Parts: sequence; structure tokens; C-alpha cells
Amino acid sequence: MRIAMSIGHGDGLDRRAVDRLDELERAGLDMAWVGEAYGFDAPTLLGYLAAKTSRIELGAGILNLYSRPPTLLAQSAAALDYVSGGRAVLGLGTSGPQVIEGWYGVPYDQPLRRTREAIDICRQVWRGQRIDHEGAYQIPLPASVGTGLGKPLKMAAHPVRDRIPIYVAALGPKNVELTAEVADGWLSLMFIPEKAETVWAEALTAGRARRPPELGPLEIQAGGPVAIGEGLEHLRDAGRPTAARYIGGMGSRGTNYYNDLARRYGFEAEARHIQDLYLDGHRQEAEAAVPEAFLEQTSLIGPASYVRERVARYAEAGVTQLTVTPLGDDPVAVISQLKEWTA
Repeated sequence: MRIAMSIGHGDGLDRRAVDRLDELERAGLDMAWVGEAYGFDAPTLLGYLAAKTSRIELGAGILNLYSRPPTLLAQSAAALDYVSGGRAVLGLGTSGPQVIEGWYGVPYDQPLRRTREAIDICRQVWRGQRIDHEGAYQIPLPASVGTGLGKPLKMAAHPVRDRIPIYVAALGPKNVELTAEVADGWLSLMFIPEKAETVWAEALTAGRARRPPELGPLEIQAGGPVAIGEGLEHLRDAGRPTAARYIGGMGSRGTNYYNDLARRYGFEAEARHIQDLYLDGHRQEAEAAVPEAFLEQTSLIGPASYVRERVARYAEAGVTQLTVTPLGDDPVAVISQLKEWTA
């Protein structure tokens, strides 16, 4: 497995990790991910990281499919690929109605169709094709909607690569199936390797059955917080606020993909209880209600022998990229140890 870290999100970059990126690269870090949600934009932060690194891949994890047309997504990825010398990875996802309609002010519609079409358009852009597409995206804009002056264009620059890897963040079975069919990689969240066979195998198998051979094997990204040592199990509690926010607050009672996933993992009553508490304004109680078993199964925290066994479980579940958040004062040592175990 390759080793990756989340270096930044919408609230900025992890300065500690950035200051030690050269050490992390030497220790074996293979990729850095930067998200955006509705904070700082990811491409700007990734451009900064491109100037601070020389080897690791740089991934946008994720850019949503609603706030930028596919042509702009392709441009941003191509620009990052250019300034990094061919190290860009484009992470895409639909996000959710709460962010798309609440922050970007556009309708949340046709998520599966948009995913398929955006991937196809991006690849056409990088191959230097003129974009003439009618579907969920209309490029160029038809005369019935615009001025009628638009015409099919191709990218007015020459990308470093005509095939930049595209990873898709997917949680629902249909989206995971589509990802396995058309994307280069799958960005999972709250992945429990022991339950991968029962929860994910059907969707992955169905998608792979239609996967074009030229795409090669599907990369699978998963992981979580990591701390290696004796008596560190209490550090799992650091994951409570995030777990409660996703399971309880990312959406409504009727539409929350993370809550749905927790239920599919077998935490049905707990997921319902966390959501009720969170949406009723009892956030601390929601955090306390996150099951210890869920925190343990979505992290790699404990003695070296235990963490090494957890790493093996991820590999057995088909994970090809272990994406981790090192806890403690020495992330370089954590990455170095993980690299040794996954080499």
C-alpha cells in the first residue's frame, strides 16, 4: 500500500506537516490530500504545496461537481499537474445538498449523471478535444439559454499529461458502483475493513464488471487516525467530534449519507440516536454517544502489534492507499513505521 496524509482542508494547511514535508517525503509519504468544503479553495493550497515538494502526489480531495463546470475542474487539475511536474490527482465528489445549495446556491441534482459526465469531459479536455456536450452539463451553452455565440472550444494550453488520475469520493452503493466503473480511484470515508465484504463488495464487483481494461485496477483509499504505542487508546476520543458531526449533522434526518453508512455498518440504533441529539442541539451528548467500537474500527490506534494487524486488515480488504492522520508529536516516525509495514 501507498501512504497518504491529509495536509489541509477548508480552514487551511497543517503548518506542522507542511514544515516537515521534506522529512515526510523521505520517510515514505506518497501523497498529500487537500480538501475545501466551503472554506479556502483547494487548488490554491495545492499550488503552494507543489512548490514545497518534489516527489509526492498532490490530490484535491475533494472538488465538488456543482460549483465549477467540468472544463474548469480539468483546467485546475492541469495547472496543478503543470506546476508540480506531473504529480496532480483530481478528487471529485458530489458533496451534499447542505453545502451545494446552502453555500454555492445551485440545485443539488443528478449526482450520478454529473459524476459520469464530469469525468468524461475532464478526460476529453486533457486529450485536447473540443468540448461539445449535452447532458447534465451543457457545453457550450445552447442559444435557447445564452447568447448563441458560444462554440465548442478546446483547452488553450498543453497539459503535462493527457491522463490525470481521477478519484471519486463515494458513499452510496450506486455511487461506489459508478466509481468502480469509470474512476481511477475510490475515496472512501469511515471505512471499516472488517465489514468491507458485506457493505462494499456487491457495488465494487458490479462496477468492475463494466470497467474498461485501459483504466487498470481501481485504487482504493481508506484509513484514519494513527497513533502507535502503549496506552494510547484514549486518543480515539479525538475522533468523536468529527464522527458526531458527520453521522449527526451532515444533512437532515431524511438525507444524511454518513448516517446511512453507519447504519449499514450495523450501528443503526446508535446512528439514529446521534442524529437526534445533534440536530436537537445537544452536540456534546452526540459526541459522547459515538460507540467505542465505531471509533476503534475506523482508526489505527494502539500498540505496534495491534496497529500492524490493523494495517494488514486494510490491505486484505483491498485498500491500496492508506490515508492517515498521525496523532502525537512525531508524524515523521509514524509515516516511517507505516511505510516499513506496507513495503
